[in-house]
Amino acid sequence: MKMSEEQMHWMMKVFQPERTVASLPGAASLTVQARAALLGLDPDYYSAELAKLTAGAKASARTLLAEPAIGAMIDRLPLRKDARVFAFGDSRTSDPQSWAVILQELISARRPDDNISVVASAVSGDTTTHGLVRISEVLAGGPDWVLFFLGLNDARMQGPKPTKTIVNHEETARNLAELRSRVTSETGARCLWVTPVAVNENQVSKHWALSRFGVSFRNEDIAQVATAMHGFGDPVVDLFQRIGASSLNELLMEDGLHFTLAGHQRVAFEIVRAWCES
Repeated sequence: MKMSEEQMHWMMKVFQPERTVASLPGAASLTVQARAALLGLDPDYYSAELAKLTAGAKASARTLLAEPAIGAMIDRLPLRKDARVFAFGDSRTSDPQSWAVILQELISARRPDDNISVVASAVSGDTTTHGLVRISEVLAGGPDWVLFFLGLNDARMQGPKPTKTIVNHEETARNLAELRSRVTSETGARCLWVTPVAVNENQVSKHWALSRFGVSFRNEDIAQVATAMHGFGDPVVDLFQRIGASSLNELLMEDGLHFTLAGHQRVAFEIVRAWCES
């Protein structure tokens, strides 16, 4: 099937083959040609689009830093020199122009001598159950902070007439607690929780790709995931509350689920704003 420009752009932002197969021995040697082929894309298009997405994230960071108040927020982030920050999530974090990439650009530009790294540990489609499997790679990386932006896919439903979410709400809460326990008991790192943002329910269910798999969401289920992130005593960036339904059309792609560049910029801003006050 020949894809439109819009469809190819969507594939690039949502799926990163090298992350999906990261646990396999040959994943590190997956070439650009192989990544493009797995997405059904031309290698030249893949390379050019990847460069364009990355450039967009850099430009977004520059735009934010043009506001003096945001630079001052970056200065106040509780990060020591050489700190390692892990952004742990799903497709809303693995995007080549995600909020995590923007956050790295912000910190590098404002605090270049501090050598602070922001590492995106994210796989498209992951639930908190997948997170329990993958958290070991983060712990082995010597984190100072782990920013959890995970749980949206727990609220996902599949099929024409679904009767349950992929992960039930009680299990999501237990998984989040277990993830926190692993971080705090095995490292000296601190946790920051970023709640999932609401989706445009109608657009998700009608999207050309998502509808093929019967993907749907209810915002009431996403709200329960957001609620489960409170109560640990850690800082929480409640994006579910901060980003209202009136902003979704501007911040989400045509699928009603994934962020536009403006959406990622907004998420990065909200995280910095809440984090510097924690």
